[in-house]
Amino acid sequence: MACSCSSGKGVKVAGCKNNGMCLTGGCNKMNVFDWLADMDLPGDQQFDVVEVRFKNGRKDFFRNSAKLNLHTGDAVVVEMPTGHHIGYVSLQGELVRLQMQKKKVANDDEIKKIYRLATTRDLEKMAEAQSREMPTLYRTREIIRQLNLKMKLSDVEYQADNTKATFYYSADDRVDFRELIKILAAEFKIRVEMRQISLRHEAGRLGGIGVCGRELCCSTWLSDFKNVATSAARYQNLSLNPTKLSGQCGRLKCCLNYELDTYLEALKDIPKIEAPLLTEQGEARLQKTDIFRKIMWFGYREDNTWYPLDVARVNHILEMNKAGKKPATLLEDVLEEKENSGVLNSDLEQLDRKFKSKSKKKKKKRSHSQRNNRNNSSNPK
Repeated sequence: MACSCSSGKGVKVAGCKNNGMCLTGGCNKMNVFDWLADMDLPGDQQFDVVEVRFKNGRKDFFRNSAKLNLHTGDAVVVEMPTGHHIGYVSLQGELVRLQMQKKKVANDDEIKKIYRLATTRDLEKMAEAQSREMPTLYRTREIIRQLNLKMKLSDVEYQADNTKATFYYSADDRVDFRELIKILAAEFKIRVEMRQISLRHEAGRLGGIGVCGRELCCSTWLSDFKNVATSAARYQNLSLNPTKLSGQCGRLKCCLNYELDTYLEALKDIPKIEAPLLTEQGEARLQKTDIFRKIMWFGYREDNTWYPLDVARVNHILEMNKAGKKPATLLEDVLEEKENSGVLNSDLEQLDRKFKSKSKKKKKKRSHSQRNNRNNSSNPK
């Protein structure tokens, strides 16, 4: 999707005042790039369904039955079950057909249609309706606390015709909000729709910055939330610390699944160590594994030294243990015996001679001193 603010180097920021971040896709949540936009097709062959984006990246499909000349980013008035709403064209052409197949949306008469391009008056009415969202959100939260309902209200979206509001909430259990709907309808004079969303969808609607320093994936491009298990962290040798593995939604981070397939492919060549390796020096336990370098570190119980072994060596030791054999060490199967050589014997002989000569010198000195003492005692003054 092209930047609607026309911001860039040397170009004045026009609309969102985001100071140049529009070029990175920071203006709109869940923005897409139409890589078939420059391909011209005959009018009778163009796909007549258009993808339209609403608040916080919510998208839906509408039929361009009036054959309007639409471009990405155009504001259009679309049909709703209870009136009309205003959205922005996010995708059109053959890519919309692929998106419908991916999301399993049937191309039938159930698809609502696009009325017209939005005028200035339509946009002004939409702005008036949006100005009511924050006061309605705060007031509704007060009513929820008064009714003691176990639910968390995260967002309110008013329809462009100012006749209906959708309240997005999250809850752990089933909530009876019939009394709440009556109070809201009487106080705000609107149709009320309560829509429950998961904690991941809530984080995607609210947005934020992750620990990686980038915008949350769920608020920028990730639309399908897959199940994330703690086994994904175990396969990647990550610390099983809930505070580090959890995202802003309180659930496990979606990015744990991004590299999981690569780790699983690399783990196929690494043996599973269910028991310590048996050697003549003792039992060696697995301390650490470098999955991509295929190196495994082992250490003895009473030794702080870790010994790196490649996968081939570990498999060899495992085969020896299965056969009832033990290698001498982790690195060697048999210790080399040191043979007595002539050089070693000659060195020992030289040391013996050296110590013998020293002992003889000491004996000579002692005998000489004793003689002098005797002479001195026999010849007194």
